[in-house]
Amino acid sequence: TVAQAIFITPDEALLEAVESAIEKHLNELPKAEIARTSIENRGALVLVKDRAEAVDLINQVAPEHLELCLDDAEAMSQDIRHAGAIFMGRYTPEAIGDYCAGPNHVLPTSGTARFSSPLGVYDFQKRSSLIMCSKDGVKTLAKTADVLAVQENLDAHARSARYRYQ
Repeated sequence: TVAQAIFITPDEALLEAVESAIEKHLNELPKAEIARTSIENRGALVLVKDRAEAVDLINQVAPEHLELCLDDAEAMSQDIRHAGAIFMGRYTPEAIGDYCAGPNHVLPTSGTARFSSPLGVYDFQKRSSLIMCSKDGVKTLAKTADVLAVQENLDAHARSARYRYQ
């Protein structure tokens, strides 16, 4: 699989410096051709107007790995809803998380971080949802359930709710 690398910044000078650094270091890699293909096909340097736009874009991409290379990375991470693993600060490269920091490395790929999480203990536990209404609570919720069940043509469901509030 060809990797994807996207650099996002509101700083045009930094973007240009990163572009130059990529060209310089790319030729030094033993697998330079593979890296070049990845960058050409699935790479991007994106100039955004501000941090909010960067966060919106990150959440749209839902990256498997996200490096927040800035001083207040911890604060910015609070706005990231969709990323498999977040590496915070200039001193936390992806390789630290991949090889020695400790979290599981089975991460959601290809944007699936929008709706899934890294593999964790909950994936191996059986759970049940517990739902309980009070006598007063059912008066409100059962009316809603009744209306929705009718819209779905589920008459028995509608009646089961209706009987609780009539």
